Amino acid sequence: MNQKNFDYLKDQIKYNGFGEGLEGQLKENMKGQAPEFTLQHHNTFGKDQTTTALHFKKSPSSEMYFFNSYLVSLKKGDQTEKINQSFYIEKSNNITLKEAFNLMHGRSVNKDLTNKEGQVYNAWVQLDFKNTDQNGNYKLKQFHQNYGFELEKVLSKLPVKELGNQQDKSRLIESLQKGNRQSVTFTENGNEQKRLIEANPQFKSITVYEVSGQRIRQDLSEKQSQNQSVSENRSQQIKPQADENTPSSVKAGKRKGLSVSQ
Repeated sequence: MNQKNFDYLKDQIKYNGFGEGLEGQLKENMKGQAPEFTLQHHNTFGKDQTTTALHFKKSPSSEMYFFNSYLVSLKKGDQTEKINQSFYIEKSNNITLKEAFNLMHGRSVNKDLTNKEGQVYNAWVQLDFKNTDQNGNYKLKQFHQNYGFELEKVLSKLPVKELGNQQDKSRLIESLQKGNRQSVTFTENGNEQKRLIEANPQFKSITVYEVSGQRIRQDLSEKQSQNQSVSENRSQQIKPQADENTPSSVKAGKRKGLSVSQ
């Protein structure tokens, strides 16, 4: 067994969100010199459960192994039907397990990606549950930096207490970029209330939820409602600049919650 190869794969597993519990299985399989093998990982996120198969393959010309991809099977709460999605391991900026979990819940994740020419660009990615590829995986929609969604600008329109502290603000932005539905404190008329928020780059907005996860029952003024409607219509009609990294068409998904647009 190549020790440097083992150490590298061990760190890859850890930093992609699978912890350190697979080290023993990894070492055993590498010593066996099988042409390829799979490691099983189980995790719980609240009431949801993930079962992940991590796929490794040996080089045909050496004893080096490579972590190629992982298949996540997500069971939501008490639902019996599972969602399956494969994620591929790149040289950098991989989708971590938690980010994969968020994507499979329909949320968006901000990543630095590389195009065919090797150029790095930033984009929000989201699973397209209406379209799959030839392997049965949901395709990824991308909203890249020229699409016009400015997370910090949209956040500034909300009465979020955490925005008043630079450290808390940075943590909040980082959490939203990972696709998390983040708990925050709304300060309105001297009162504080807990809320859950998530980034919605497709409509250039932040979606707000009650802590229970239910849609907020809040009446908007006629002007606010009109502005929100116009903003959403414009978002659906926007044709991003011709670029291989930007989707040619973007369709709305069914999302519950109050959206605050930029």
